Amino acid sequence: MRVFVTGASGFVGSAVVRELMGAGHEVVGLARSDNSAAALRAAGAQVHRGDLDDLDSLRRGAEAADGVIHTAFKHDFSNIAASGVIDLHAIEAMGSVLEGTGKPFVTTSAFLVERGVFGTEEDAAHPDSVAPFRVASEEATLALADRGVRASVVRLPPSVHGRDDGAFVPKLIDIARDKGVSATIDAGTNHWPAVHRLDAARLYRLALEKADAGTRVHAIDDEGVPFHAIATAIGQGLGVPVVQVAGAEAAAHFGWFTHFIALDLRASSTLTRQRLSWKPEQPDLLADLAEGHYFEEGRRSIL
Repeated sequence: MRVFVTGASGFVGSAVVRELMGAGHEVVGLARSDNSAAALRAAGAQVHRGDLDDLDSLRRGAEAADGVIHTAFKHDFSNIAASGVIDLHAIEAMGSVLEGTGKPFVTTSAFLVERGVFGTEEDAAHPDSVAPFRVASEEATLALADRGVRASVVRLPPSVHGRDDGAFVPKLIDIARDKGVSATIDAGTNHWPAVHRLDAARLYRLALEKADAGTRVHAIDDEGVPFHAIATAIGQGLGVPVVQVAGAEAAAHFGWFTHFIALDLRASSTLTRQRLSWKPEQPDLLADLAEGHYFEEGRRSIL
């Protein structure tokens, strides 16, 4: 297929581009900057200039493709609700030119089931999820299945890990390095689901190729890693003590990242594995941390 990919130069999107091309697909990547365009050309992909605010550009890119994978998202934590609206409008714009074509449209979502629930692919997006700003986008994607689009949603866990990760795990490491301790909130019995980005990239390709219309896809390898195990691995990697911080003192220690530290999420990918014949092959989160690349000198989170 000729596949239009948004976020094509990002951490997940760049892996999706390589996965698609390795499977024989032709890739056209959305590029917002000259650097992104150069990276796409170096990877062997074609370039389509534009960004998530340029809805006409998104429509043109989607209309000229045999399928679309949407991985881009503006992670502006100072106004994350606005980022969700931008994402919704982008999905609506691309979906409008795919109506009636039967073409695949794979979008990206987060863990959107009700808090405290062991989530499966059958769980609808819930307003009390950890990312309510993405609920409307997921629902808009799935609604396209009734309008002649083979639309599906890939739900990503909090930790999509691997080399060049600049998000949640590196942020934890930054905090531990700066504070001189690797901390949990209380005993750290909460959980983080996780997946390696190369396994996630392969799942995007499988969803593009054969996911049924109107389905949710769970990119989950680790169903829920205990947070104290993550903190212990970070302590070992940095050579710093592992300590407990009382819940009342968490904000003083972790700052704005406290919300993410406290996440307690568990999710299954059983149906995804059965439906798409997907089996994670890369190291899980703790094994990836044990490899040591997260602790290389000079590496910092972009968050």
